Amino acid sequence: MIMNFLELSNSRYTTKKYNPELKVSDDKIQQLEEILRMSPSSINSQPWKFVFVADRGLKAKLAEASYFNEHKVKDASHLVVFYVIDDIRRFEEQINENLPEGSIAYYNKNLKTQSEAAVKSWLAHQVYLSLGFFLSACAATGIDSTPMEGINLEEYTRILPLEGYRPLFAVAIGYRDSEDSNQPSVSPKSRLNIADVIQTI
Repeated sequence: MIMNFLELSNSRYTTKKYNPELKVSDDKIQQLEEILRMSPSSINSQPWKFVFVADRGLKAKLAEASYFNEHKVKDASHLVVFYVIDDIRRFEEQINENLPEGSIAYYNKNLKTQSEAAVKSWLAHQVYLSLGFFLSACAATGIDSTPMEGINLEEYTRILPLEGYRPLFAVAIGYRDSEDSNQPSVSPKSRLNIADVIQTI
C-alpha cells in the first residue's frame, strides 16, 4: 500500500490542459463528495462547504474570473470550489451542536480567546487540510486535478455566493489532454533533494 501511494505521488501532477470531451462519471463524483465529507480537521471542526460545478454556463463565468487558469476551468469536467465559514458565531453554534465537550472546551480555551483574524486564519487552515486529502483522492481514483489560488475571490463570491461562507480556492478536475506538456512523462517532476527537506532526529 505504501509503494502504491508513493507511485501515485510520483505520477500525479498539476494538470495544465484538459480534454473537454472527457467527463468524470457521476459515481466517481459521489465518491469524491463523500471523501471530502470525511476530510480531517482539528477537533473535527469541519468549517467548510464544497461546491461541485458541472454546469458549463456557470463554469464559463467562473473561468472568466480565474485569471491564467481560465482555460483549465472551461475545459475541466468539474470545478470544485472550497469555502470556509466566515461567520464565527455560526461556527460556534455548529460545534456546540455537533462536537463533544472536550473539543468545545479546547476551542473556547485556545482559540476563542484570540483575535477574530486569528480564529478565521485557523478555520482557513482546516480547509487546506481537506485540499491535500482531496488531491490524493483524485490521484487514487485516476482523476487529474489542478489546485488554484489564482482566482478572483470577489467575483467567485458574486457568481457563487454562500451565506456565511467565503471561497478560498478552487480545484479543476477531469482528464488530461494527451498533449499536456506538464505531465511527468513529458516534463519530469522537480523536487528538492530529500536531505534538504527531511530531517531525522
